[in-house]
Amino acid sequence: MSQTSIERLRDYLAQLPPQAQALLMREFERALERGQDTAVATLVLDQLRKIVRKTEADEAPPPRTDDLSRLLFQVLEPFLVEAGAPIRAGQIRRSSLAPIWQWLGRDGAPAKLNEFEAALARMPADSSGQVEALASKLQAVAADAIFELTGPGGGDKSRALARVGPPNVIEDLYSTGAVLAVRDAIATLNEKLPRSLRAFGDAQIASVTAALNIPVLQTPQMLPFALSIVVQRMTAPWQIIRLAIKIAASDDEIRVAATPYGVAVTMALHDLSCVAAILRMDIKRGHFDNVAGNLKTLHDGVRGLRTELDLRNDSAWGKQLTSIRADISNALQSEIDSVPGRVRRILRQRAEKDIPPGARIDSTEVEETVALIDFVATCRNYASELAINEVTLRTYSDLQQYVERSTEQLVQSLRGADHKVRTYRQQQVQAAIRFCQVLFGDDYASLMSRAAENAATGERKSSRAS
Repeated sequence: MSQTSIERLRDYLAQLPPQAQALLMREFERALERGQDTAVATLVLDQLRKIVRKTEADEAPPPRTDDLSRLLFQVLEPFLVEAGAPIRAGQIRRSSLAPIWQWLGRDGAPAKLNEFEAALARMPADSSGQVEALASKLQAVAADAIFELTGPGGGDKSRALARVGPPNVIEDLYSTGAVLAVRDAIATLNEKLPRSLRAFGDAQIASVTAALNIPVLQTPQMLPFALSIVVQRMTAPWQIIRLAIKIAASDDEIRVAATPYGVAVTMALHDLSCVAAILRMDIKRGHFDNVAGNLKTLHDGVRGLRTELDLRNDSAWGKQLTSIRADISNALQSEIDSVPGRVRRILRQRAEKDIPPGARIDSTEVEETVALIDFVATCRNYASELAINEVTLRTYSDLQQYVERSTEQLVQSLRGADHKVRTYRQQQVQAAIRFCQVLFGDDYASLMSRAAENAATGERKSSRAS
């Protein structure tokens, strides 16, 4: 879509009432979640969000307390997952909040919401304490309304539930009510937990276990949410399994799974699977900025689960871990296998008669290939645990041998290169030196750069002498 068309779309969306903008955002988020019309939905959502953010920025402070729905859902922030991402226990879809809010205003507690909205409007801007008290009352009312709908009782509630939203929203409705009901306990847990959990050893495990000792957070429904808060404080999130091992007093997966804290292992596996999916997508798109960090996370997580838990190959956890390793291996191996071919295509010694006038080396392709070589080098550090040891070591060794040999040959070719192809040869040499920088380091790359300069200078001197 042209820039003019986008501007016209933005102008049209800006003229819509806020309610219509919110409705459109919700519908397009649902479309993305279903995988339908992703291009159009992404474009329109992007423009809508820019309009909403600009509108919020232009309004008088405080920016967040004047939105009743944000006051209600602020306790859910640590557990929200963006649209399209798979969720696990202890998480809620952000896209479910809008339909739940609309249901509360329509059927759940409309009178109370109107009352709270009027009370909020009367509060001065600096009354943060009053706002917090209002938020607590609002959350209690919402939790009661949700429990009234979802709890046991006479009559068929399926039609009333259907008015809230589709099944995934209903699923999040139960979790939303549960979290709102224990908002004070969650606040207490946040206060008790250490700010950062770097090395999750015995002392920190004991501290976290004591902080988690809040009865309402020990239920099967709430424990995953409590553990999610702990995970967010951890430098290495996979280490949450150590809590389960400590509670079970054993590393045997059967004994660990028999405790309520066994859910921590399920959460760790899910989170590793999500990191693996992000890694695959980044590789597919050619985005290598975060690959090293994600590879380290996966390597450490897979190794930790394999060494600290006694997992059986035929168990659910064992099969899931094996599947994660296989997915990572397949994604990495296919990309690693493609690197030598790209390097050869750039550095191949072509006969001068086969080089057309004005031929050039694409600098973008060179930098992409540099990133891929660096990617192979990074994979070497984690190859054994991610089942790519053989292909990574073989590919890296082949790259070193080929680039070293080709660089020397290309430097020599500068000495007698015809002026018609000299520019192309020089670009090949520059690309080879960039590859050498990754494979052999700056010193070797500088050495070859000087050799190339001497070769080119020597040829020019020879031409002038003759």
